[in-house]
Amino acid sequence: MKSVLIVGLGRFGQHLCRMMVKLKNEVMVIDVKEDNVEAMMPFVTNGQIGDCTNVEVLKSIGVNNFDICFVCIGTNFQSSLEITSLLKENGAKYVVSKATRDIQAKFLLRNGADEVIYPDRDIAEKAAFRYSSNHVFDYIELNNEYSIYEIPVAAEWVGRTIKDVNFRARYKVSILGFKQGEDTQLLPMADKVFDDKEHLMVVGRIEDVNRLLEKFDNVKVKKNRK
Repeated sequence: MKSVLIVGLGRFGQHLCRMMVKLKNEVMVIDVKEDNVEAMMPFVTNGQIGDCTNVEVLKSIGVNNFDICFVCIGTNFQSSLEITSLLKENGAKYVVSKATRDIQAKFLLRNGADEVIYPDRDIAEKAAFRYSSNHVFDYIELNNEYSIYEIPVAAEWVGRTIKDVNFRARYKVSILGFKQGEDTQLLPMADKVFDDKEHLMVVGRIEDVNRLLEKFDNVKVKKNRK
């Protein structure tokens, strides 16, 4: 469990707030709009109406007491930049700021952000990637080279075990688990039998997954951004 401060309660800030609470974190929110703060009060540990470009407001909430501070302002970049800088100046341990463009990310990082996220771009890329292929049901990018993919079971594997297929040596891709509906079996043993009713969760390099997916109509996965 972590102590979290969320500054800015637009759509992203509210979704982030609900998920952080769901994951058992202690969350405080702050926004200039009373309605936004009131909407989150049933979920959060504390909420405050205030303008975080005012250093006295930040000092009053003790930003150094939070494990993570999120700056989720999307429509006013100047305010986002000022708040990011003020958070670090007043002892924030780790600041994550939202950006919509690369140039914004550069300025945020220079002004104190420990990390910058692009929620709109990331969701758009994930949706485009998923719905442009019939053979990748989901994926999670780990870094510039590796990602986790949810893919189907090839017909030639059905009824055989992971050991029989010699999966890791043959494809240079590791199986993290098998998924059927909401049920997931992680870290399967070598005697696990492939079933065409299940999906595979695999992790590997882009090039290796591309070669694996050639089994499914030569579908190619995209290169991760750098």
